[in-house]
Amino acid sequence: MATELTAPVLPAPPLPLTTERLVLRTIVASDGAAIGAYCSDPEVTRYLPFPALDAEGLAGRMERLVAGTAPSVPGEILALAAVHDGVLVGDLMLRFTDRHGESDPPGIGELGWVFAPEHAGRGFATEAARALVDLAFTHYPLHRLMARLDPRNLASARLCERLGMRHEAHTREDYADRDGTWSDTAVYGLLRREWASA
Repeated sequence: MATELTAPVLPAPPLPLTTERLVLRTIVASDGAAIGAYCSDPEVTRYLPFPALDAEGLAGRMERLVAGTAPSVPGEILALAAVHDGVLVGDLMLRFTDRHGESDPPGIGELGWVFAPEHAGRGFATEAARALVDLAFTHYPLHRLMARLDPRNLASARLCERLGMRHEAHTREDYADRDGTWSDTAVYGLLRREWASA
């Protein structure tokens, strides 16, 4: 008789998180209009792995974000809305990943974020991402956090550096853009021990 292995269910994170100016909470269906407003902007999505969203694309993204409340295994996400004075200013994601896709529990988390351009330059992305990094290392048994981004996305590269992440790799023409051209990927990483000593 074969024994089926199952991943341990990790406890849900303690949410909402409150920072000096923001509340980070799970994403709900009613956030769709705000997320759709910035994710349908081609300038916002220019360096992201998805195109400017139409209604169908937004519905698919919202379904995934709303479901991202308590990740336990590679591939699952924690999706958070960053809210300032009752206004959704952006969203963040922590996706469990693993080099081989089978770590039990997952040892690597990948960070991602998208913020509304009208709220840029106010430090919201840094404040929210720092809180997510702290949550990732205090709540989950992660060894490492990483971020993959288009190196032309200078704002995200600077954010990674503000988070204490190191620029670890630059792979050339490894990602096919929507227009058929190939772009590079920059990889940033932060180890638990580096975070703990900061």
